[in-house]
Amino acid sequence: MLEVRGLDVFYADARALWKVDLDVAEGEIVSIVGPNGAGKSTLVNSLAGLHRGLNGHILMRGIDITRLPGHRVCRHGIAIVPEGRRIFPLMSVQDNLDLGAYRAEARASRGETLGWVHELFPRLRERAGQTAGSLSGGEQQMLAIGRALMARPELLMLDEPSLGLAPVIVDEVFDALYTVNQRGVSILLVEQNVQRALEISHRAYLLAEGRIALRGSPAELMASEEVRRSVLGIDI
Repeated sequence: MLEVRGLDVFYADARALWKVDLDVAEGEIVSIVGPNGAGKSTLVNSLAGLHRGLNGHILMRGIDITRLPGHRVCRHGIAIVPEGRRIFPLMSVQDNLDLGAYRAEARASRGETLGWVHELFPRLRERAGQTAGSLSGGEQQMLAIGRALMARPELLMLDEPSLGLAPVIVDEVFDALYTVNQRGVSILLVEQNVQRALEISHRAYLLAEGRIALRGSPAELMASEEVRRSVLGIDI
């Protein structure tokens, strides 16, 4: 489904990513883990069309989307839940969700998708008329995920969805991601909660200093001394 080949990313003359290759197949959950400053957010933002300093190729179902702006990347079936949620705090919960139904295909099935989002996160139905800024942190993360799902993506990308959340809410969010994947949506997950991310992943990549340092099954990454030292902070 998603193929990334030889991706270099620059901030002016500073290089942030080196020759990144990765794949997300149909129906997979793929995690990208790594220490702070490894380039994880840069990678997912580049894939979403939010960063332009690129070399290499990003293909979605064989179509080159490398230099498309974000709104056109969305038309190819990709949605992002950015780090920090980036909801519109003065707008209602419902209006935030409606903004996610950007694509014509999404607008045509808005009612059906909204029902699914409410089933996934019942609190969003209960708080539909509230301003988004009045929600708790966990509810705001649910709203950010729900807004992305309103686009009816084939590939959902999430950047640190557990950041700043209580453990019980983290469990709720990850359970929801598992359910989303079971409904046929592929997921690319950037996450520092390595153990929780790998529990639901089919495959994973370790990103370190802007390079893919390791790839494999969740079990292979958890067994890696490099992951345990650089990401989990376990002294080998």
